[in-house]
Amino acid sequence: MRQLSIPGALVHEPKIFPDSRGSFHEWFQASAFAEATGHRLSLEQANCSVSSRGTLRGIHFADVPPSQAKYVKCVRGAILDVIVDIRVGSPTYRQWEAVRLDDVDHRSVYLSEGLGHAFMALTDDATVVYLCSEGYSPGREHGINPLDPALGIEWPADVTPLLSDKDAAAPTLAEAEAQGLLPSYEACRAYDAELRARS
Repeated sequence: MRQLSIPGALVHEPKIFPDSRGSFHEWFQASAFAEATGHRLSLEQANCSVSSRGTLRGIHFADVPPSQAKYVKCVRGAILDVIVDIRVGSPTYRQWEAVRLDDVDHRSVYLSEGLGHAFMALTDDATVVYLCSEGYSPGREHGINPLDPALGIEWPADVTPLLSDKDAAAPTLAEAEAQGLLPSYEACRAYDAELRARS
């Protein structure tokens, strides 16, 4: 696994073994994950979403602790996966990084607790699966508008974004910070240390 520019965000680029029947690759390895992060991935929920081209989901995050870390893969089609550092006090606060996930290169991304997550479907029937460290809990789930101009995420210009009513009505990053919704970098680091101590 390779560290991205935002601490706590990594990408896995598997070796693919093709033959006349198709191909094989390992999209998750517990030992490699633990070596890269310093702790094991606690699997509490696995999700699958299917999206038409242009569907834009996010930016989603959950209260820390325990938040919800995610290990994300696109098994059909292609998406632009975006990780946003929304941890107040982080050295990379307000920065974002995008990774193309598709059914050709078979990359996966991991985002640790406290990071914001969004993706846009680049193809019809884009199918995304993600492993979650915690189950969905509506009372501690939050969102930030993915089109917030202050964040300036570079979504593909040739794709019209399709947002849910909830995501379209989500606050900007500045509004979420003013409302006290964002996790602190200090709390995220403390929780990461707790996870490492448990492993």
